[in-house]
Amino acid sequence: MRTVESPIIQSTLSSITPLDQESMKKCKCHHERLAIPLFSLGRLHQISIRLAGIQGRERPRVQDLAIVTMAGDHGIVAQGVSKFPQAVTLEMLKNFLMGGAAINVFAKHVGARLTVVDMGVMGEVSHINPMPGTRFVEKKIMHGTEDITKGPAMTREQAICAIEAGINVLLEEASFGLDAVATGDMGIGNTTISSAIGCVVMGRSPEDLVNTGTGIDQRTLKNKIQVVAKAIAVNKPEAKDPIQILSKIGGLEIAGLVGIIMASCAKRIPVVIDGFISAAAALVADLFHPHIRDYLFAGHISDVKGHLLMLDHLGLEPLVDLKMRLGEGTGAALGLSLLKLASRISNEMLTFEEAGVEEPRI
Repeated sequence: MRTVESPIIQSTLSSITPLDQESMKKCKCHHERLAIPLFSLGRLHQISIRLAGIQGRERPRVQDLAIVTMAGDHGIVAQGVSKFPQAVTLEMLKNFLMGGAAINVFAKHVGARLTVVDMGVMGEVSHINPMPGTRFVEKKIMHGTEDITKGPAMTREQAICAIEAGINVLLEEASFGLDAVATGDMGIGNTTISSAIGCVVMGRSPEDLVNTGTGIDQRTLKNKIQVVAKAIAVNKPEAKDPIQILSKIGGLEIAGLVGIIMASCAKRIPVVIDGFISAAAALVADLFHPHIRDYLFAGHISDVKGHLLMLDHLGLEPLVDLKMRLGEGTGAALGLSLLKLASRISNEMLTFEEAGVEEPRI
């Protein structure tokens, strides 16, 4: 575990513990007795057993679900790395609050509440009343990050504030009742930022990770690769210092998601990460504490280059593959539904003895 100059972050990290092996053992024994061929529900058994270890109970409970979608703008957009203008971040944030975005549909479908957090968007959305089931939280650290090809994205103090903001958002969510949380993002230019983070943490080249994001052409992709390489060369972030990585080449919404992940682990709440951007946040969070990855589930595999490399680095296997690449938390929302299903298997299915079904003879 890293020592951090923030008492809030340090206290959160100190509360993260290993999975409860005894609860996992008991859950596994229970699943072995279910009135079905042994482990015939495949990975759903594994999910349920890990949930038992996370929650510290033989029969894991996953009913109260939340998706936290964090938004922030990026100065790197000035380098022509995105198909969409920076104004789209604010416009989509408004769409989230009006209930008309993909993540709103997914949240309703899986029965999760949606919390939208402004970590550093250019402009204001305070005049919009969120639709029922959606909560808006203002945690703006600054109006977008700086252009990382010219210097750091933010100060170290701002990066710490963003992580602390994420921690506080999660603690608020937990006070409402929370059994599992999904991470989402919104921020034009954040695939560029996430690529840079992945390169530094995993020691990979920009060519390995930089992808087409929202659908840029090959000329823009080549420029994007060069921009990531330049940003790393200019800032020279230390690969083992997560706060330095965030301050030099990170994003406000990514730092906020690091706080969400960190606090969830401290509260023994499973975290379903979304796609490329959430995976970048997980890579940074993983540097803070060795047990953080134990609490993570990969909601899906995004249909963009580099995401699988990130998941492999974290030791995570995606739950679904629908060739999605949107973000917002959509893939993670699907993961939440599978966690809920896995917990229901533990709690609602009968054993051979309970069902009066003969057990297999061999």
